[in-house]
Amino acid sequence: MTDTPIAVITGGAQGIGYACAEAICESGTRIVLADINADGVAKAAETLGNGTVGITCDMGDPKQVDALFDQIEAEFGAASILVNNAGIALPAPFFETTLDQFQSVIDVNLTGTFQAIQRAAKAMVSKGIEGAIVNMSSVNAQVAIPSIAAYCASKGGVMQLTKAAALALAPHNIRVNAVGPGSIDTAMMASVNDNPDAMKMVMSRTPLKRIGSPREIGDVVAFLASDKASYITGETIYVDGGRMGMNYTV
Repeated sequence: MTDTPIAVITGGAQGIGYACAEAICESGTRIVLADINADGVAKAAETLGNGTVGITCDMGDPKQVDALFDQIEAEFGAASILVNNAGIALPAPFFETTLDQFQSVIDVNLTGTFQAIQRAAKAMVSKGIEGAIVNMSSVNAQVAIPSIAAYCASKGGVMQLTKAAALALAPHNIRVNAVGPGSIDTAMMASVNDNPDAMKMVMSRTPLKRIGSPREIGDVVAFLASDKASYITGETIYVDGGRMGMNYTV
């Protein structure tokens, strides 16, 4: 057990999750990274340092999610910050998307997020912790792409789950918010980065005319998790280079 504040970040082995860990770590918070990639999460924890712990967990498996929080609470105590970042997309043409694919995306992105919120919040309440939870939504909670129907549905669900959880946890002074990234330079964008036509399409819907960096998401997450955002709950902040406000492409 430790008196140092604990932040749990799912999907923390790379990309946005790791950037969130870097940003939150700067406040002196101890980080627990969770990721399905065992080697990746171990390496990420070692790279971040400062006592960071890496735990292997498939956020689409309820038993593993329970085991994750059991281990965290037994070894470190209740987290004061939870960042629900783990997510998958499994793109496929709409008519070729199988029910198993659809369900897999929902299991990780939405059900796993719900379970993590519930488990972390129960521990916060029992310990009297006025914590902060930040969920990773997406611009695709609002704007759709037919080849990622399940992803769009899951992120729309995360947006509404964020509001419902914020209302449920407000009496305990536990804040729940979400961040909705636009086009960010992660592994998911790799195929776009290598395709000039695809990149031209992305730029046509991005007023700032560039791809965002993972750290630009991490900094917003760190803000929402901090006391600087103490009067913000139930909100989704879109970090998208202006995409959400655009009704035309150029």
